[in-house]
Amino acid sequence: MNTTILIVEDEEDILDLMEYTLSKEGYDVITCIDTSNIRDILDEEEISLILMDRNLPGVEGSKFISNLREEGYNQPVIYVSAKDSSEDIVEGFDSGGDDYITKPFNLNELKARVKALIRRTQKVQNIIKYKDIIYNRSNKIFNINGKDIKLTHLEHDLLLEFMKNQNILLSRDVLLERVWADSLNKQTKTVNVAIKRLKKNIDPTGEKNYIQAVRGEGYIFC
Repeated sequence: MNTTILIVEDEEDILDLMEYTLSKEGYDVITCIDTSNIRDILDEEEISLILMDRNLPGVEGSKFISNLREEGYNQPVIYVSAKDSSEDIVEGFDSGGDDYITKPFNLNELKARVKALIRRTQKVQNIIKYKDIIYNRSNKIFNINGKDIKLTHLEHDLLLEFMKNQNILLSRDVLLERVWADSLNKQTKTVNVAIKRLKKNIDPTGEKNYIQAVRGEGYIFC
């Protein structure tokens, strides 16, 4: 699967140049001139890296990234910004940035920084974390509060689907399609039973309430 980079930049000449340069390097590139639909893109696409300007319409880029981090989005971020003082750069890192490039920038430096960060974070991306639940893609093990959790294959796939869609309402039909894709037993009551068992395994006391039912709609992992 190709590596997908999201570029957020309101100066269209710079945006076009970055898109052209990175596309030539073999990356899939998605571009935005503002932050209005960034969350939708992050929820729907497998984004490996965000290139983020800081001077954007209606929002300061580092504050936007800081908010994303608080919401659980963990895609690597390189700021590409005209804010070039030491204080600005430190602020960028403090707000959740992984690297910082100042404008005007050298295209070879841009390519090198992008390649290095993607290589450096690929192993990190094998780990999905939400609250106190950690999932390791390499061994397919969930860990809660430092303790490995034993799950059936179905429960594993179900919890992983929830962790990939944090704070998103998933209907029973969607879960059936994604988790029970090849099963002959595709009934909505099957989802209810499986989720009940999963909740008992990951939250036996019911105190954490990771998976919440929305009457008539489905479930949300929050």
